[in-house]
Amino acid sequence: DKANMFPLVQRCCFNSPFRLLKTTNPRLLLYGKNKTTWSSVGLHLQRDVCHLSRAPNLSPALVCANKLQAFHTSPQFFKKKTPKEPKEPGVLQRSMQALKESPKPALCLSLAGLVPFVCAPLTMAIQGTFYPQLAYALVTYGAVTVSFLGGMRWGFALPEDSPAKPDWLNLANSTVPPLLAWQALLFQDVTHGAIALVLALGVAIHYDVALLPPYPRWFKVLRVMGTLVMVVSLLATAMLKTIFEMELSDSNKLSAE
Repeated sequence: DKANMFPLVQRCCFNSPFRLLKTTNPRLLLYGKNKTTWSSVGLHLQRDVCHLSRAPNLSPALVCANKLQAFHTSPQFFKKKTPKEPKEPGVLQRSMQALKESPKPALCLSLAGLVPFVCAPLTMAIQGTFYPQLAYALVTYGAVTVSFLGGMRWGFALPEDSPAKPDWLNLANSTVPPLLAWQALLFQDVTHGAIALVLALGVAIHYDVALLPPYPRWFKVLRVMGTLVMVVSLLATAMLKTIFEMELSDSNKLSAE
């Protein structure tokens, strides 16, 4: 078995030609029986190796280059892979996490307060008509909500340990949204009142999110979500009114003709 394995190992490891293996194979079987035979084998090996070393294909530089090429062309799965850095959560994921951390009473009451803003334009859109009384009631409810948001900033600045001081800036800013809400109620046109309320909501959200960082994150997320729902509801109501008026004018023209 050893005599059969040696030629294979020699061919794989040393890239020896078949002529050299054929020359050395019978003599290696006599190893241990005759030292003279082993010496002759050594002479044959030395002569063949010296003959191979003169060949241009097995020069040391070429052998070294082949080894380097084999090293650099190693399979990809042997190379060390750099671990990927975990991706940071996006704005939406952080917002949802903040909503989960919010107190349940605050979350439930905030969602309940948005029900009139969703139901009023949705009812008119489903029935395909416009109710002026319902639209005015929605504007009135929006004005009350904006006034509540402005007074909340006043109450935040009153406690002694509050980060917001009860100075002219904080207390005066808290009165701007209620004044805009009152102005919205003075408009006879629902569209103008809705636009005034959208302006008041923008001022209030700017105060609460940008100018007063000490608010908790969950509260800011609730404020942004509630403001988006209210703005969409008011704009949808104004759009429904415009569509209804256009359809009414078209019908009047057709009846006149």
